[in-house]
Amino acid sequence: MPKRSAGILLFRRSGGDRLEVLLVHPGGPFWARRDAGAWTIPKGEVDAGEAERACALRELEEETGAAFPDALEHELLPLGEVRQKSGKVVSAWALERDLDAGAIHSNTFELEWPPRSGRMQTFPEVDRAGWFALAAARRKLLPAQAPFLDRLAEIAAQ
Repeated sequence: MPKRSAGILLFRRSGGDRLEVLLVHPGGPFWARRDAGAWTIPKGEVDAGEAERACALRELEEETGAAFPDALEHELLPLGEVRQKSGKVVSAWALERDLDAGAIHSNTFELEWPPRSGRMQTFPEVDRAGWFALAAARRKLLPAQAPFLDRLAEIAAQ
């Protein structure tokens, strides 16, 4: 059975009906010099027995420091799921909210770095976030997650 992740695609409207989405850039040395095609929606692995929607909200808070306990169930717009190159299945919901992308703070992870050095270093899971118009977001986002942008555009147009 493939691993499952869940996430929230935050969006806001700027200049009328122009949509912008919040994407996050993975932290750590493997992603440090990657930009186009490296960003993702805030998401993470679903724990055993955990509801995917609850996981998505938890991961949003862990990766950005922003909690939205006031998010009502009907405000979480289902975007379906996609399968990433690794085989992992990602479920996502859209939520219309704003936050200061420059003020995010993420949880951390430890990694032996440099490899085989014996030195453990701590890195943020997410090193930065940004708001992007849909066209720019499509260039930044992992290709497998691009369908979420199309689905959001469809929902927002209704």
